[in-house]
Amino acid sequence: MAKSNDSSSFLTNMITSGTNIVGDITCNSDIRIEGNLQGNLSVKGKLVLGATGEIRGEITCQNCDIEGKVEGRITVQELLSLRSTAKVDGDVESSKLAIEPGAVFTGSCSMKQRAAEVKK
Repeated sequence: MAKSNDSSSFLTNMITSGTNIVGDITCNSDIRIEGNLQGNLSVKGKLVLGATGEIRGEITCQNCDIEGKVEGRITVQELLSLRSTAKVDGDVESSKLAIEPGAVFTGSCSMKQRAAEVKK
């Protein structure tokens, strides 16, 4: 087993296809979801929602790539990427937003500058 000084920087949590979770999740590292979550998700790292993944609830994270389906508010501190297979129904707040052709987004979007960018 490899040793690491900062174990959280190399860990990615995985919720696989066919897994259904009802409840809130708080995560200190990155997470990839291919299954279903009904509840709120708070991630200090990056969220990747795979093509088979679905979330019904509020999402808060540092960065986010969405390929699957989201129903609820999304708050991202840095970059939110909606891939071509993404279906998002809810309001979004992010510093940066990238939407690929084919993605479906229903809701409002608020672009916020990070404090470091405002000081420049």
